[in-house]
Amino acid sequence: MVAIRPTLAAPKTALERLPEEWADVLVSWGEPKFRGIQVFRWIHQRGVFDPAQMTDLPKSLRERLAKEDLALPMEVALFHRSSDGTRKMLLRLTDGKEVESVLIPQGHVGDLAAVPDDEDADVEEPRARTPISQCISTQVGCAMGCVFCASGVAGLKRHMNAGEIVSQVLLGRARSDEHERVRNVVFMGMGEPLHNYDAVARALVLLTHPEGLALSTRRVTLSTSGLVPQIDRLGQDFGGQVQLAVSLHAVDNEKRSALMPINRKHPIEELMEALRRYPLPKRRRITIEYTLIAGKNDELRDADTLSKLLRGIPVKVNLIPMNPVDGSPLAAPDYSGVDAFQERLRSHGVAAFVRRTRGDDIAAACGQLALHGEKRRLRVDYSAGGGGS
Repeated sequence: MVAIRPTLAAPKTALERLPEEWADVLVSWGEPKFRGIQVFRWIHQRGVFDPAQMTDLPKSLRERLAKEDLALPMEVALFHRSSDGTRKMLLRLTDGKEVESVLIPQGHVGDLAAVPDDEDADVEEPRARTPISQCISTQVGCAMGCVFCASGVAGLKRHMNAGEIVSQVLLGRARSDEHERVRNVVFMGMGEPLHNYDAVARALVLLTHPEGLALSTRRVTLSTSGLVPQIDRLGQDFGGQVQLAVSLHAVDNEKRSALMPINRKHPIEELMEALRRYPLPKRRRITIEYTLIAGKNDELRDADTLSKLLRGIPVKVNLIPMNPVDGSPLAAPDYSGVDAFQERLRSHGVAAFVRRTRGDDIAAACGQLALHGEKRRLRVDYSAGGGGS
């Protein structure tokens, strides 16, 4: 596997240094260059953060590294296990802010966008351990203001740095059961990943580095609400290798702007053109996330329009019956309506899947991740047809 190497902003913490960046630091200390990759492996491949346990390093270097603050920048404040095996972690950062991450046992094509198409499967990889998909956060809160999503009800508190983003996966690996392995990572937790582009780009390189966690880019998905310039930048920086998921949720600008304020800046037509430009490798598809909301976007004519919008773009559509959000008047359609919408898309030749609800008994499902303890409030009254932010 070849590491992805776009131009990156400088690392902000020791935890997010790449091997060559560690080598530069260690050489300045009088150490040989090869020590850089040793330190990187201890942290990102073996999950060891205490220099005293880095046994192939000389004692003098371990003592110097002890001053570098290699500890994870978060702790697990709460850990909830769902009846279906899904686990939600409430993670407390060093400044007291909190984010959430979810571990989901893989077992259904519609569970998460991170699960690649069958033809892209890593057939050479051993299957002895149950694969886990992990949903990670990129911001504390969110600035996008989508009305059906609990993560943004309190607005954006701050961006996460690359070390904090990657640490969620390191903790997820440590908190997985012995027979499990974190195999898929989805940037679909709290926050808009492309709104925090520099940190997310570095996190992508760290997660896929062959000397670290070594995740395949086929197994990493980034979900966005539709920041068009950053979609273009992601395609250029990573050559289309990062799986892309786009939250669409409506088929005309009036409805989408009411649900997702970002649409006022980047309307549907502009977003579709960006998806056509995205440099997809052969046999890859963009995932279109479409949350079904009763009486708002679930009519069969919406399915017809959606199929026309996506014509000519290699896509698969994940249909997501809306998960409950405290205080929201919006709700999912009944099962018959969901099935009818799916079948109408398929009749137009669109690959469409219904995402199975996972972890809803611990509020871990799509759209339910929210700042712990924050007051739940809707910032847009969709039923009134108005906008807002």
